[in-house]
This record gives sequence, C-alpha cells and structure tokens, in this order.
Amino acid sequence: MSILITGGTGFIGSHTIVELLAAGRELVVVDNFCNSKPCVLDRIEQITGKRVKFYEVDLLDYDGLEKVFQENEIDSCIHFAGLKAVGESCAQPLRYYHNNLTGTFNLCALLSKYGAKRIVFSSSATVYGNPASVPIREDFPLSTTNPYGETKLMIERILKDIYEADHEWSVSILRYFNPIGAHSSGLIGEDPQGIPNNLLPYITQVASGKREFLSVFGNDYNTHDGTGVRDYIHVVDLARAHLKAIELAETVTGVDYFNIGTGTGYSVLDIVNAYEKATGKKIPYKITPRRPGDIDMCYADPTKAYEKLGWRAQYGIEEMCRDANNWQMKNPNGYDS
Repeated sequence: MSILITGGTGFIGSHTIVELLAAGRELVVVDNFCNSKPCVLDRIEQITGKRVKFYEVDLLDYDGLEKVFQENEIDSCIHFAGLKAVGESCAQPLRYYHNNLTGTFNLCALLSKYGAKRIVFSSSATVYGNPASVPIREDFPLSTTNPYGETKLMIERILKDIYEADHEWSVSILRYFNPIGAHSSGLIGEDPQGIPNNLLPYITQVASGKREFLSVFGNDYNTHDGTGVRDYIHVVDLARAHLKAIELAETVTGVDYFNIGTGTGYSVLDIVNAYEKATGKKIPYKITPRRPGDIDMCYADPTKAYEKLGWRAQYGIEEMCRDANNWQMKNPNGYDS
C-alpha cells in the first residue's frame, strides 16, 4: 500500500518525500509542475538512492487523477498541491478558489471512492487571521485576511464535514508557520519563480548578487523593531511532522489540528541579522510599503504537536539560514542551475 503525495515536487513536498523514503514508506507522487521542476525527482533520487513512482497530473483533471488510483494501491494521502502566494491570491482570487478548492474536491472524491480515507492536509497559520494574542493555539478563533488563507480555511471545514458524514475518515490538519531552509545536501530547496514572495529566498538572492537589495515590506508594524514577526521553521523539521502525522492517521479516525512551528517569533530584521551572522554576508535592504494581507505578528504554540504527534522542531534560526544559503550558492538559478 502506498501514500499518495500531491504537489510532491514542491518545496515542502520534496523534503517530505526524502523523510518518508528514509522511513521506508512506499509513495506515489503527483504534480503538474506549476511551481516546480521535473529534475526535483532526480535530486530526490540522488539523496535517497530511491526513485519514486511519479505521475504528471493536475488535480483539476479528475480522469487523469483517477488513473493514478486505478494503477496503484493507495491507502492514504498527504495533500500539498495548491497555489500559495498571498499577494497573488489578492490579485487573482477566482483562480485561487477554483484551483485549490476544485482540486481538493476531486482528490477527496477519489480517496473516498477507493477507500483511502486517510489524509494529512497542508494548511497554514493564515487561518488564524490577525490573532488577538500570541503564541497561537489550535483553539484560537479562525478568520483570514486574504483569498489564499480563505482557501485553506474552506478546505479545513470541508474535511471536517467529510468526517462528520463518514466516520471512517482520518484527517490530520497541519497548520504551517513559515518554512525556510533547505536540505543539508544543497540538492533540494526553495526555488521561487520570478521575484520571490517569501523572505529567505529573497535574502539568499541578494547574498548571491542576483538582486541588489532586500525589500522590507513595512517598518510600522506593532513589533519590537517595526517589521513583521513570524515563526520560521526549518523545512526538514516541517517534513518530519508529516511523517508523524501520517503515522497517527493510520491508527485513529477523526479530525485533529496541529500547529507546526518553533514557538519563537523573529522579525524580518532579526532574520537579516541571523543570516549575516550565519554566513558572514552583508544584506543591504530598503523599507518599502506594506503588502496587502500581511499582519503584525504570528507565532505558534506547538505544544499539541509534541504531546499528540511526538514532534518538536530541532533546528535553530542560524541553521535555517545556513542551509538556505548553501542551497542558493550551489544553485544560483534554482533548479535551472
């Protein structure tokens, strides 16, 4: 029996595949390469010595996705696939709703049809909106500030409703905070298309000389230095949380929610300073206007993930910066290097 991985060649999916293969799990991977590259599969094989079974298919293609189920014995799923840029979602809301929701409808219909009623869903801390306080617990009120976050929250509610209608389902919802870093080999990492939306890829491109300076979006937030505070987590720590979550899904039914973060908040300028310390490279920056949908402060209370999943983040902020820098220096043009 195999675990289906949707969006498996993306940043988080690829690192999770490495951890699952190391644990001896059988996988079937699907992706449409909307935001990733086929060579990721070669890189994964270099790291693990194993070639995963792969299908190039879009979740919007129901018939193409059903073929994957027909040709494999799938008993569970880790669902990463989806559009993910906050700013882009504000500019293209219909595209985000159609892609993220319809793809999930097709996936869940097939999981149910083929009796694979176990799913780990890649959600986001954006479902907490602008929290009244930090650290954030799983029982906090839910709201969103952008269409991307709204698609995550809608899918959470859909999965809950699916379980309420059919108690054979096991649903683990992982609310990620801010994944950064890369595999220590430097073979896989974050490879944004065009101008990076996320902080660390932008910093690493400045460090490599690809960009002249870092744009810091706003310095008037209600934080210790005026720049936005987030909970940054090493992508390998995040990947390992999925292994724990799928193990749980294989033993229980029901719906549960887990914050996947370190429990520590760092501002944009804190990250700049940590990167400079970890790498010895100076990062010039300029203050620019805020982006729509951004909030002051967001960091996790990860206690529940430790108590129920047995998971805890292992890497510190300088290790995250070091591994991100290693990836960028070895791959100055990402996977096209």
